[in-house]
Amino acid sequence: MNRLGLTSFIFVLLIIMSCSSDDEIVVDEEPTNEEIYFPPLNSDTWETKTIAELNWNSSELQPLLDYLEEKNSKSFIILHNGKIVVESYFNDHTNTSPWYWASAGKTLITAIIGIAHDEGLLNINDKVSDHIGTGWTSLSLEKENFITCKNLLSMNSGLDDSLGDNVSTSNLQYSADTGDRWAYHNVYVKLQNVIAEASNQTWTSYFNSKLKDRIGMTGAWLQTGDFDVYWSTTRSMARFGLLTYTGGKWETNQIIPENYLEDVVNTSQDLNQSYGYLWWLNGKSSYRLPQSQIEFSGVLIPNAPSDMYAALGKNDQKIYVVPSKNIVVIRMGNAANNETFALSDFDNQLWLRINALID
Repeated sequence: MNRLGLTSFIFVLLIIMSCSSDDEIVVDEEPTNEEIYFPPLNSDTWETKTIAELNWNSSELQPLLDYLEEKNSKSFIILHNGKIVVESYFNDHTNTSPWYWASAGKTLITAIIGIAHDEGLLNINDKVSDHIGTGWTSLSLEKENFITCKNLLSMNSGLDDSLGDNVSTSNLQYSADTGDRWAYHNVYVKLQNVIAEASNQTWTSYFNSKLKDRIGMTGAWLQTGDFDVYWSTTRSMARFGLLTYTGGKWETNQIIPENYLEDVVNTSQDLNQSYGYLWWLNGKSSYRLPQSQIEFSGVLIPNAPSDMYAALGKNDQKIYVVPSKNIVVIRMGNAANNETFALSDFDNQLWLRINALID
């Protein structure tokens, strides 16, 4: 051993010998994970965190907000481990103004199905007809009985999606065998009927008692076009995003089963890798879009983190959940680019600007 090596060895040995047997030597210990914050129930109180505390790029905040305002946004929130970091409102919208979730509200139905499954009221592999009776489609009884609750969650019922939004029996017609075709179809709303029958309550009553009231959401299901659509404040949408981020747990209460949520935000079928149980998934190698049977190569939103999953609604209603960044992002408003689809280039451009802020 040379003189430098011997000196280093003696130095380390002296440090070890200077510690008693009860002492610990800590080298580069990782900081303790921050505890997740939950806003209190029935209160407007919500703790905040500054951009400076997170070492984000404060100079990129205003360009992000300018872009959101330019793109017809009404509200925008970023949570970090539950605390509000960014909260902005545009065009006379406020934190008490209600707005519609559109198809982003599908994910509320996903949550309720998981709760009912956990309570033993149903199984997601049940035939839909087990709960709402036969004849709810125009299919033969044999074909209809193949359709399960899981098929409606996964969008692979095989029902024809080209006949418009109405989900009356006459409009629910055969297109392919169940499981053989992925198509974005409003037939998922039949799961509200399944819940009502399985719980022996109204859909609204079960939803309120099992989810809404337990996490302090406001809002209501209102008739909007052909369907009941959820309307709420932006903060209520953020509460639901936070619940999903925490694996279905609110403080010490497990609201949505954690193992069920793991299935929710993973690929639900073989036809569209980027779709779970009514949630969109980033980071997959291919995806399909509504009203199309084309499989596109690549990830859903290239600029977004690969582990991001999203609730996406008409006219760009958004819940983005990103576990690797500890954030939940909410956007509500009118269509950003005069496109009514739930997914558009707006998502990618918005994430370009969010990345500039948080990275």
